Amino acid sequence: MNEPAHIYHRRRLAAGGLLGALLLLVVLALRSCGSEGDTASDVQAVPKPAVAELPGGGRTIFPGKRVVAFYGAPQSERLGVLGIGSPERAATRLRRVMRVYATRGRPVLPAFELISTIANAHPGDDGLYRTHQTDATIERYLLAARKAKALLLLDVQPGRSDFLAEAQRLQRWLLEPDVGLALDPEWHVGDGEIPGQTIGSVTAAQVNEVARYVSNLVGKHDLPQKLFVVHQFTEGMIQNKQQVVRPPGLAMTMNVDGFGNPANKISKYKAFTTSETAGFHNGFKLFFEEDTDLMTHKDVLALRPAPDLVVYE
Repeated sequence: MNEPAHIYHRRRLAAGGLLGALLLLVVLALRSCGSEGDTASDVQAVPKPAVAELPGGGRTIFPGKRVVAFYGAPQSERLGVLGIGSPERAATRLRRVMRVYATRGRPVLPAFELISTIANAHPGDDGLYRTHQTDATIERYLLAARKAKALLLLDVQPGRSDFLAEAQRLQRWLLEPDVGLALDPEWHVGDGEIPGQTIGSVTAAQVNEVARYVSNLVGKHDLPQKLFVVHQFTEGMIQNKQQVVRPPGLAMTMNVDGFGNPANKISKYKAFTTSETAGFHNGFKLFFEEDTDLMTHKDVLALRPAPDLVVYE
């Protein structure tokens, strides 16, 4: 598929880190389990906490549920629909969009895909062409996601940094049972390259090292299945794609990205959901602004295989 070059280039570059870090300190009062008359033998053992579950219950995402997500960041509306207004406002709009995707026997699980590492056109102090969301911003979106009974998916646009380093920086959030990870290779560039001027890529080996890292967190901390997404909209964006592994504990999803008209998007979906992705879950991305003649939910559900993940930017 040889599409016009402008199909591949987004019309926006991410804004740099504009918000100062806010530290929220919560002091939890510890209460004694017994009364004055209790002896050591009288005090009951503290019960183990319940097994962590996903929003709405359960421990696995696919194939039982379909995920519908809004993508973006609060720095600019041009980064996607999630950044328009407050996260609570986005949740209200997401509920309206997602309900039509529910089918008999397959409910919808909503998700916020927040760009947590934002690629920039300028190098920054460390020369890596990316900035980070503050902990306060991630906390705000996580709390809003929980109120909406939604997943939080942290999207990484690493610039000249690497995906593993950016994922490790997010470990405190990845230890939460309702937080997943998305890799955005378009914005992963090499030395001498600038995000937005060069279309980036990722190798299977780089995806695998991040996937194994997150899988180890899931196993070690007995977490529910985590949504793990890799975006793609050019043939070479995931190099040696057939070598990408599927470690335990992850809902590994290949998301067909890129904007265009329905014929173009359907053709790309067919091209990218081939034998190379057998065994992976499939995603499909739609753009409220850039897509021409935005596909309806009926159009999306008519794709074969039907997407497990639907993302709106």
